Amino acid sequence: MGIEENGLEKVGLNRTNKKNKYRRMDSPDLREELDEISEYEAQILRKSSTRKFVMASAVFASLNSVLLGYDVGVMSGAVIFIKEDLKISDVQIEVLIGILSIISLLGSLAGGKTSDTIGRKWTMALAAAIFQVGAAIMALAPNFGVLLTGRLFAGVGIGFGIMIAPVYIAEIAPAITRGCLTSFPEISINFGILLGYISNYVFSGLPAHINWRIMLGVGILPSIFIGGALFIIPESPRWLVMQNRIDEAKVVLQKTIDNEREVEEKLADIQQAAGTTNNADKYEPKAVWQELLHPTPSVKKMLIAGCGIQIFQQITGIDAVVYYSPTIFKDAGISSNTELLAATVAVGFTKTFSILIAIFLIDHLGRKPLLYVSTIGMTICLVGLGLSLALLGHEPIGIKLAILFVCANVAFFSVGIGPVCWVLSSEIFPLRLRAQASGLGAVGSRVSSGLISMSFLTVSHAITVAGTFFVFAVISVLSVVFVYKCVPETRGKSLEEIEVMFDEDILLQSSEMELADTASLVPKEPNGA
Repeated sequence: MGIEENGLEKVGLNRTNKKNKYRRMDSPDLREELDEISEYEAQILRKSSTRKFVMASAVFASLNSVLLGYDVGVMSGAVIFIKEDLKISDVQIEVLIGILSIISLLGSLAGGKTSDTIGRKWTMALAAAIFQVGAAIMALAPNFGVLLTGRLFAGVGIGFGIMIAPVYIAEIAPAITRGCLTSFPEISINFGILLGYISNYVFSGLPAHINWRIMLGVGILPSIFIGGALFIIPESPRWLVMQNRIDEAKVVLQKTIDNEREVEEKLADIQQAAGTTNNADKYEPKAVWQELLHPTPSVKKMLIAGCGIQIFQQITGIDAVVYYSPTIFKDAGISSNTELLAATVAVGFTKTFSILIAIFLIDHLGRKPLLYVSTIGMTICLVGLGLSLALLGHEPIGIKLAILFVCANVAFFSVGIGPVCWVLSSEIFPLRLRAQASGLGAVGSRVSSGLISMSFLTVSHAITVAGTFFVFAVISVLSVVFVYKCVPETRGKSLEEIEVMFDEDILLQSSEMELADTASLVPKEPNGA
C-alpha cells in the first residue's frame, strides 16, 4: 500500500538507502520536487494545447480557400456540359471562366478595409455568405446571363476569402510555424481543385442538363462548415490591438503562446507596431492608402516583392493548366470526355499531394530555396509540354508526355510559388498596412488570373496550344530572375522583425551602432608611441 497511516508516501525512485525508507509528504525537498514535476507537466500540456488551438484556427480559416479551389476545378469540366446544354461559344466560355478572377478583385480590394472595420473573422463569414448566394444562382441558372450573374457573386465572395485567410493566419501563428500554417489556404485551394475534378468525373454520367448544375451546387457545402468554424476560431490579436481592445488581444495570445512572459513581450511588440501604445489613435484608412500610393523606399520594396510574386504566380500559366487541362489533353490526342476528366483527376491528386511537401519544408528550408526549385522546375516542364504538343501530338507517347509534364508543372508550382506567394504577401507588410496591402496583392493575382483565363482559348487558336506554353516558359524564366532580385528570406522572423528588415534606415543605424560598439572595445594606442 502506497499511503501509510502517518501520512507517509512511498517514493520508489527516491529511496534514501537500501532499507526502503519513507519520506513525509510535507518534507521540503519532496514538496519542491513535486512542484517542479507539476510545473513541467503543466507546461507540456499548455504547449500541446496552444499548438492544437493554432492548428485548428488555421484549418478553419482556410476553408474559404476550398471554395476557390472547388470552383476552379469543377468549372474545368463543367464547361464541357454547359456548352452542350446552353449552346454557348468559346468566347462565352472564356468570359464565364475568367470573369470570376476579374470580379474577385472587387472583393479583394474591399476586403482590406472591411477586415479592418469588422475584423478578420467576420470578413471570412461575409465571404462565405456571398459565395453561397453565387453558387445557388449558378446551379439554378436557366441561361448564360443568369449563370454569369451567379459567377459574379461567387467571384466577390472568393475575392474576400482569398485575401483575408492568409492575413488572419499570419497574425495568429507563432513565427516558428507561420510559414507552414500560412500555406494552409494554398493546401485548401488544391484540395478544392481535387474535389472539383472528382465531382466532374462522378457526375459526368448524368444527363448534360443536370450534371453541371449538381457539380456547381455541391460547392455550397464547404461554406456551411465555415459557419460552424466561426464559433471556434478567435479574432486576430493584432486586429484587436488596432481597435485598442488590449485585454481581449491578450486572452487570444494566451491561447496561442505557451509562455506568459512571451505573451507580454508579443503584446508589447504588437502595440508598438500598431501604434496603439499610450492609447494612440487608430490608423485612418485614408492615411493607409496614401502611404500605399506614395510609399517610402521600404514600403515600395515590400509592395514590389508582395505584389510581384502574386502576379508571377498567375502569369506563368497555372490557371490555364488547371482550368483548361481537358483542352490541353484533347490537343494532345485524348478524345473521350470520360478519359479527359480522368486525366484531370490525376492532375488534381498530384497538385494536392505536392503541396504537402511544401508544408514540411517551408519553415525548414526557407521561402527562397523553394521558390527557386519551383520556378526553375516549372520552366523546364512548360518547355517540355510545349515540345510534346508541337512534335508528338496525337501520338501515344505524346499523350503520356503531356500528362507527365502537366502533372510535373502543377507539382513544382505547389511545392514553391503556390504556397510561398501567400506566405510572403501576408507577412512582409507592417501591421498598419497589412490588410490593405495584401488586398492589393490579391488584386494583382486575380487580374492576372482573369487575363490568362479569358484569353487562353483565343491565344491558343492564334499560336497553337504548344506556342502558348512556350510563352509561359519565357515568363517563368523571368520569375526566376524576380525571385533572385526582389524576394527576401523571411523564415524564422517575427512579423515585426520582417518590417524592420525592409527599413534601410533602421538597418543602417543598427550597423553603425554595432561598428561603434566594436570600435569602443579596441584599445587606443598611447600618444607618442
